[in-house]
Amino acid sequence: MAAPAANMKINGERLWDSLMEMAKIGPGIAGGNNRQTLTDFDAEGRALFQRWCEAAGMTMGVDRMGTMFFRREGTDPDALPVYVGSHLDTQPTGGKYDGVLGVLGGLEVIRTLNDLGIKTKHPIVVVNWTNEEGTRFAPPMLASGVFAGVHKLDWAYGIKDAAGKTVGEELKRIGWVGDEDVGARKMHAFFELHIEQGPILEADGKDIGVVTHGQGLKWIQITLTGKESHTGSTPMPMRVNAGLGMARITQLVDEIAWSHQPKAVGAIGHVEVYPNSRNIIPGRTVFTVDFRSPDKAILDAMDASLREGARKIAGEIGLGIEIEQVGHFDPVTFDEACVTKVRNAAERLGYSHRNLVSGAGHDACWVNRVAPTAMIMCPCVDGLSHNEAEEISPEWAKAGTDVLFHAVVETAEIVA
Repeated sequence: MAAPAANMKINGERLWDSLMEMAKIGPGIAGGNNRQTLTDFDAEGRALFQRWCEAAGMTMGVDRMGTMFFRREGTDPDALPVYVGSHLDTQPTGGKYDGVLGVLGGLEVIRTLNDLGIKTKHPIVVVNWTNEEGTRFAPPMLASGVFAGVHKLDWAYGIKDAAGKTVGEELKRIGWVGDEDVGARKMHAFFELHIEQGPILEADGKDIGVVTHGQGLKWIQITLTGKESHTGSTPMPMRVNAGLGMARITQLVDEIAWSHQPKAVGAIGHVEVYPNSRNIIPGRTVFTVDFRSPDKAILDAMDASLREGARKIAGEIGLGIEIEQVGHFDPVTFDEACVTKVRNAAERLGYSHRNLVSGAGHDACWVNRVAPTAMIMCPCVDGLSHNEAEEISPEWAKAGTDVLFHAVVETAEIVA
C-alpha cells in the first residue's frame, strides 16, 4: 500500500484553535480544565465534538458506555475501519491536552482528508472513549475496558463516585447512553496520539515518541482502621493511629519501588483521612498505592511485598487492615506493524523520534487486546501532566498529528 506523500500535512492552526475552543468547556481555576467524566461539562464537550464531526461529514454512533464513534466512509463497504482517538474527560485539575489532543487530532485527520479530497479504502472512525481518567469513577480506561471484554457492562454501570452516584445513572442523566452493544465493533487497527506525560522527549530533544510498550499498573486501595481519640489527652502508648500506619506504608511503597529500579515506580496519590480534624488522632485512613512496571513479574513482586509489609505494619500498631485491588492492567506490547507505520511516518516527514515505553495507562492498552494498535507521543513541557500547568507547543501538536495522519491514512489505504 502506498504511503501518503511527505508534503501531506495537517492544518496546525486549525488544530490549535480547536484545542483552545474545547478548553473553554470545564475551565479549571489555574488555566487548565476540570471536565470530569459524565458531568455537565463533559456533556457540553461531547456536544461540541459532535457538531465538529458532523460538520466534517461524519456520522455518529454511540455505545451503551457512552463512547462516541464518528465514521468517515471508505470506498470498500466491506473493509474494516481504521480507528483513531482518545478521551475528552479530564482530571479535576487537568490540562488542556491530555487525551484531548488525541481526539481532536483524529478530527484533524478527517478535516485534512476532506481538504485534500482524498478517499480511503477503509472507513476511518474517530473515537472519544468514556471515563479514561478514572478519578471520578475508578478504574481508569473504563469504557475501553468494557469494549475489550476486560470489564462487564453491568459492573461498570454500578461503579459509584464519592457522592454515591453511579456510572449508569450519570450516563443517563447527561443523555449519552447509546444503543450499540459495547465491543460489537470490529477494527482494522487503532491509533492513539497522546502527550508523553513525562520528561523524556523534551529532555532528549525529540519531536515524536514511537510507543512500543506500555507499563503495567496496579492500583491497590488500603483501608486502615484504628481508634479516634484526642491528640492532647491520649497517652502515646494508648494510641491506635491510622495516620501513623498510612505514613509507614507510604515509606514502604517508596522503598519497594526503589528496590526494583530502573523498571518500577510507585507512590500513594489518593488519600482520605477520617475525621480529618486537627485535634483528633485519625481513626481511619483510605489510600491508594499506584505501582507501575513494564515487567509483569516485577509488578506482581511489588504487590506481594506491599501486602506482606502493610499487614505487618498494621499488626504492630494494632490497626485493622483491608486491601483491595481497584485497578489493574498487565504490561502491553503494541502491534509491530502499526508501530512501524508510526516510525516510518516520522522519518518520512523529517521529525526526530525515539522509541518510548508509556509510563501511563491509555485506552490503547485495552484496545490492543482486540485490534492491532499503536501510540504516538509528543513532548510536554517539563513532563508535567495531570496538572493545570500542563503545556505543549503548537509545533509539537502539529508534528504529532502529522505523524498520526500518515500512519492512519497509510493503514486506511489511499484510493487513487
